[in-house]
Amino acid sequence: MTIKSFKVLSLLLAYPTVEIQAASCEFHDILAGEGLVPADCLPPLRALIEEYRTRELLDLQERYVLLFDRTRSLSLHLFEHVHGESRDRGQAMVDLKAMYEERGLAIESKELPDFIPLFLEFLSTLPKTEALDLLGQPAHVIAALGERLAKRESSYAAAMLALAAMAEADPKATEALLDEADDDPNDLEAIDAAWEAEQVTFGPGSPDDGCPRVAGMLDRLAAEVPPPDTAGKALDGSARNG
Repeated sequence: MTIKSFKVLSLLLAYPTVEIQAASCEFHDILAGEGLVPADCLPPLRALIEEYRTRELLDLQERYVLLFDRTRSLSLHLFEHVHGESRDRGQAMVDLKAMYEERGLAIESKELPDFIPLFLEFLSTLPKTEALDLLGQPAHVIAALGERLAKRESSYAAAMLALAAMAEADPKATEALLDEADDDPNDLEAIDAAWEAEQVTFGPGSPDDGCPRVAGMLDRLAAEVPPPDTAGKALDGSARNG
């Protein structure tokens, strides 16, 4: 049985596309109906979903890039916060990709397996107990991202903090991460200096990547929940990459 809440949260944390925007009218009902997300996390998530419905797509995309692509401390790649640039990061990527493939989730070679939306897509295919257990392993990273987003008064904090609540993130481990330096997204010179040491390949949320997994996630979500007319084009087989 598919866990639809993980799919919805995955799409909310992916690079915004017209397909996701069209499908967003279903998201709150899915989250509330499945009952996996704690009730007190639903109102902030409703606000994030409402932004998808009411804001211009270009505004949503610009905000996403500024937060997640230009702010290293908000990177949506889990191992960035755990291993940094150490050799352990590469092996962790290999191990995670192997786990995906063993369970039938094939990813393209250019996709980084620790990209949070991709990780959530994987969790959606697992039994509930196993999915929550795996979510608990990086929960402190997700909780720290939620706190950093909340400090910026970003509505994206709702998605991260909901995931952290679902997994019951360790407060001490979260605080340890929060003690590390946080980037200022408005300090463009510092951001450029932080990234220039390496060529960064972003995951499926990157605008350059074209969101190759978004259409697939929407298709699988549509198979579970018949969409209304307003979201039909976004959830049927004609959905294209953003």
